[in-house]
Amino acid sequence: MQLRPWIVLLGLTLLPTLAHAAGKCDRLVITGSPDAPPLLWRDPQDPTRLIGATADVLQQVATDLGLKIDLLYGGKRAAALDEVRSGRMDILADATLNLGELQTLDYIHPALMPLDYLVWTRKDSALVYTTAADLHGHSGAVSERARLSADFDTFARQQLSLQRLPTLTPAFQKLLLGEVDYVLASRYSGMAMAQSLGMSNDLVARDVPVDQPGLYLAISHNSACNDPWLRGQLAKKMTELPASGVAQAALQRNLERWKAQLQQPVGTSTQ
Repeated sequence: MQLRPWIVLLGLTLLPTLAHAAGKCDRLVITGSPDAPPLLWRDPQDPTRLIGATADVLQQVATDLGLKIDLLYGGKRAAALDEVRSGRMDILADATLNLGELQTLDYIHPALMPLDYLVWTRKDSALVYTTAADLHGHSGAVSERARLSADFDTFARQQLSLQRLPTLTPAFQKLLLGEVDYVLASRYSGMAMAQSLGMSNDLVARDVPVDQPGLYLAISHNSACNDPWLRGQLAKKMTELPASGVAQAALQRNLERWKAQLQQPVGTSTQ
């Protein structure tokens, strides 16, 4: 049977559309905070790259989906966010939920990484803590880099006596010196910092999280890779992650990796 010319023409017209629908972006450029070990930090062997637990998990996800990804340094957190907003980079690996960013980013649910903010005290502290309300009347500190949820951040500003310091280093130092009663820090960043400062035997993290914002993958509206297939596949992988144990294994492995790096003559900055 001979095809009519208009059918052939229609088929040729649809080819690019069909190819796009069936095709997948063959390379994703991902960035994130470069100073948040053991989640993400700059590779001392190649400072253009980011390494850490988040990077390891995303490499596994990419392998499962048949994608290639590059985890690249895009500047400090604000600069990295700008790189993604513009579409120069495709995905922000460690976004916290922000309604204002929905105009520029698509958030993938559920979160990629748990982010439990804990109350850290000296081991000899008499502070009794079970809920955030127990922190009333006590002096605390937190890093300005902390990614607290919007609700908790509002509560903290209105209800708590909380010093906001440039990084965790002076916060933990003030805690050890008794200048504050507690520090709010994420579980793994707090562990990494306590170990890097030699304070692991002096500080303790209380078990009950005071805030659990979570870290999300956020895809730029301006990314050429942002399509329903990718968003759907990433959401499926994020749903499967908690039961797989991949994230927890990556966190423990990279905590040891960071500790080993600290023993070397040249280190990197921390959160």
